[in-house]
Amino acid sequence: MQAGGCGLDDIVDVTTFHTDPENQFGTVMTVKSEVFPEAPYPNWTAIGVNWLGGFDFEIKVIARIPG
Repeated sequence: MQAGGCGLDDIVDVTTFHTDPENQFGTVMTVKSEVFPEAPYPNWTAIGVNWLGGFDFEIKVIARIPG
């Protein structure tokens, strides 16, 4: 994001992919509240999956370019 001149305040959409959502979601929500402590919050979609090519968790964000 920094290469595009963006920061955390510029994130407008987050998608997280979870191989074990039941056990991962509490941690994700804790981190989410630390990274985004107040409104406006980005749109957030969480998706449970059964395979991520060797990973347990993946995150994708879309940010606006300021200016």
